[in-house]
Amino acid sequence: MDRTGGAWAVIHAEHLPKVAAFLKHELDFKLFVSIDAVDRLHLAENDPRFEVVYFISSLSRREHVRLKVRVSEAQLEIPSLVPVFKGANWWERFVWDFYGVRFAGHPDLRRVLLYEEFQGHPLRKDYALRDRQPLIPERPIKDIFRGPGTSGVS
Repeated sequence: MDRTGGAWAVIHAEHLPKVAAFLKHELDFKLFVSIDAVDRLHLAENDPRFEVVYFISSLSRREHVRLKVRVSEAQLEIPSLVPVFKGANWWERFVWDFYGVRFAGHPDLRRVLLYEEFQGHPLRKDYALRDRQPLIPERPIKDIFRGPGTSGVS
């Protein structure tokens, strides 16, 4: 328990899908809320460097749980939870995009907010803030002025 009474556990990456399936099917934790990550680079105890945190809730029990998986910089891959929770799809892409943690078995692991040519992962503590990103050609936009709900007639 944390200081607010919330339950949390640090688990090994290889057990993540089984623990998540147990929480969902046996303990009724069916609401997948989100995933985030922590770069522990500047902490006193920073090995393993990354911590991926899952937030899962149970509406029937009125409880929530946090699962933490620690990931070393040398092995930046953990199993995907998309087969257990479909809602993990976007969040795993977010963590990949901003921290560089890969999710084995993810159906479509690609950047979600940054463009594909972006170099690096901007929420890492060692990301160089003053570095320049490569210039890319402007992508064609079909029609920037007409959107949903407009007739398109002038």
